[in-house]
Amino acid sequence: MNDTQTKSQKAVKAIYLSIFGNAGLAILKGFAGFFGHSYALIADSIESTTDIFSSLLILFGLKYSSKPPDKNHPYGHGKAEPLITFVVVGFLVASATIIAYNSIQNIRTPHQLPEPYTLIVLALVIFIKEYFYRLMTAKELEIKSASLKADAWHHRSDGITSLAAFVGISVALFFGQGYESADDWAALIASAIILYNSYLIFRPALGEVMDEHLYDDLIIKIKQTAREVAGVIDTEKCYVRKTGLTYHVDLHVIVGGNLTVSEGHYISHTLKDTLQRELPEIANIIIHIEPDKYIE
Repeated sequence: MNDTQTKSQKAVKAIYLSIFGNAGLAILKGFAGFFGHSYALIADSIESTTDIFSSLLILFGLKYSSKPPDKNHPYGHGKAEPLITFVVVGFLVASATIIAYNSIQNIRTPHQLPEPYTLIVLALVIFIKEYFYRLMTAKELEIKSASLKADAWHHRSDGITSLAAFVGISVALFFGQGYESADDWAALIASAIILYNSYLIFRPALGEVMDEHLYDDLIIKIKQTAREVAGVIDTEKCYVRKTGLTYHVDLHVIVGGNLTVSEGHYISHTLKDTLQRELPEIANIIIHIEPDKYIE
């Protein structure tokens, strides 16, 4: 099993855990919000429900993007991952819009004070969501997956919504009559935070699709490794683009100007093998040989 397949399996396991966690929390928050007279908690449940569908999309994207290259997709299927991330962002924006709309409706409509036990439910949810956020973020940093980052921020957004609801319900219960809508205001504020987080997820995924220059750390490693290969004098241009969990590299290296074509070809293949061994996240690398001086 290669490095990419291992990363993909780790990502898939993390997403399955996310799906089951969101399903359980959506049910818990939905019942607690309905019987506890808290729209902020119901809004939280709505977001967890959309998280389930978005996680299913991410699961599909991860499995599809890990498919090997074929005749029609010589660079692989990795671009499916950021495209799925765009859809996930759409789910976030939609859930934030629904929450904001219903919050405004509830602010304008008199209703009962939330039940005190809803605070216990929210405290539990905040703890669980922060755990999931940290778990998914750790996986995202290990695997470098845009969709896992989106899923991690789904959990953080859910936690923020729950925290806002906790504050709102606390205000409503502390001040009593006349403050029934405090948790609705909290849900409204949370929707704005979710929209902002949606942009933070969308921006790097867009950069990945547009092959934006985002990988300076990897370029430094590539150049350092290349200079250690026998026959390589120095490196010149180096371009990196990400496709799913892997990278495609274009690298210009400088070799002795008096070398034969065969010798330059040998150095190129040795360099390619070395880079893919030392940096297994590189799926493919195209090496262009430049002489250190042109022969007249």
